Amino acid sequence: MIMARRNIISDNELQTNGLNALKEALGVTGTLKFLEQFDQGGAGDYTAEKYLNDEYEPTDEEIRKMFQKS
Repeated sequence: MIMARRNIISDNELQTNGLNALKEALGVTGTLKFLEQFDQGGAGDYTAEKYLNDEYEPTDEEIRKMFQKS
């Protein structure tokens, strides 16, 4: 089987290249406005929302049993 060599760049390099491309195309102010569209800016009420899930939470006794040495 022939393996094609791919030009893979690191996440850091990808992020840097992307930000530079945005800055070139939109300018600094435009880049900031564009990125702000993806930032929720603390929207929502985490304190209230975290209790909406009916996830099972183990009791103190169950937690202690999980960490006991066998």
